[in-house]
Amino acid sequence: MLTATKLEKIMELEDNLRAEYQAKLETKSAELEQCKQELADQREKLQATIDQQLETIADLSGKATANQHVEQLNRELTNRGEKLQEEAASLKKRVKGLQKDLADARKQVSALTQYDPARMKKNLDANKKKLAEKSRTNDLLQKSLNKTKAENTDLKRKVEELESKLAGLDSEDSAEQEAA
Repeated sequence: MLTATKLEKIMELEDNLRAEYQAKLETKSAELEQCKQELADQREKLQATIDQQLETIADLSGKATANQHVEQLNRELTNRGEKLQEEAASLKKRVKGLQKDLADARKQVSALTQYDPARMKKNLDANKKKLAEKSRTNDLLQKSLNKTKAENTDLKRKVEELESKLAGLDSEDSAEQEAA
């Protein structure tokens, strides 16, 4: 009896589970069928597109005449011309950029040549020679100035001595005239 009760409970449980999940299984099955139908529809549309494209290709290859060939060449040449114009425009921009870079480089070169080491060394050597010559001239002038100052002070001293002698003689002369 226990086994029959258990069996009944198991059957009841199975029925409950089936009742609970049967709706979900049916909705999932319906969704699966719907997806299969959509996939089939898409395949049909793609097949129709492929068929149409094959038909167009077959039609175009049947219509390939000299005139169409010329039109195709004309389109290709037009496209090439447009590409060449775009390329020419980009090359013009590049040339302008390169010209600007060249002008900058020329300015830099002129600035660098302004500080040419060989020329600066030559100028430095020439300036050193001029400085040495001016230093010698300055030394000679300084010696001459010192000599002239010494002579000037000697002459001033002699003038003072002569003036004092003259003053002494004048005073003697005036003393003699008063005495006479």
